[in-house]
Amino acid sequence: MQMHTFDVEDRWPELFVQLDDVQRNAVRQSLAAGWHEGCEPTRNVAENLAELARGAIDFDEYRRRAHAIIERDRGEERA
Repeated sequence: MQMHTFDVEDRWPELFVQLDDVQRNAVRQSLAAGWHEGCEPTRNVAENLAELARGAIDFDEYRRRAHAIIERDRGEERA
């Protein structure tokens, strides 16, 4: 489903619960930047970014997950 309005916190509120205001804003701004460029945020992308922002994962794990998300999405496009 295409996102017509930027409503990531409404779609996945559980991802934002553990974030403070600064972290929440950073995640929202990062996702919004991509959305304005035509990249539809997914739950997996938002979760990965939120976990990085709150310190649950380090940058290497964030990058590993991001690559896995990209590869999975490419596989779904080919199917």
